[in-house]
Amino acid sequence: MPLLNKVFGKKSSSEPLIKIGSQYGGGIVFYVDHTGQHGLIAAKSDMEGSSPGIAAMKGLSEGLFNWPDAIAACRKSETGGFRDWILPDKEQLNHLFMHKREVGGFVHDSANYWSSSECPDGGGWIKAGFWIKDFSSFGCQSAEPKDAYNRVRAIRAF
Repeated sequence: MPLLNKVFGKKSSSEPLIKIGSQYGGGIVFYVDHTGQHGLIAAKSDMEGSSPGIAAMKGLSEGLFNWPDAIAACRKSETGGFRDWILPDKEQLNHLFMHKREVGGFVHDSANYWSSSECPDGGGWIKAGFWIKDFSSFGCQSAEPKDAYNRVRAIRAF
């Protein structure tokens, strides 16, 4: 990770250049670990396109993917010149939600976003599904079946 050296008289200290909200690695940094050497980057915008099954609802369905198509869209992405984008897991999605203002580019503040984390028992009406996160001010998490349609924000590690 690039470091900025500051010199104070005879003392020198290094501070990480990369901070939450920095543009780096093809996106915007939304998590930096305690070492300051590693973290997570979110794409600058939601994935474009949609799952083929809802193409008839053009306009209303733009940017909505079922879970299998969400995984595939991230894997195929070449955003910012990088090809190692993934769908965030449940905890990574929580970090992204906490820093959604710094990351920006969220078209719909109240949209649900897919995670890659499976929820084996969605509780009641869903026997198995995947965790989603509501990006409204409440940030609730719930499970949805893989054939539901939600938004996708790809991430990558550095």
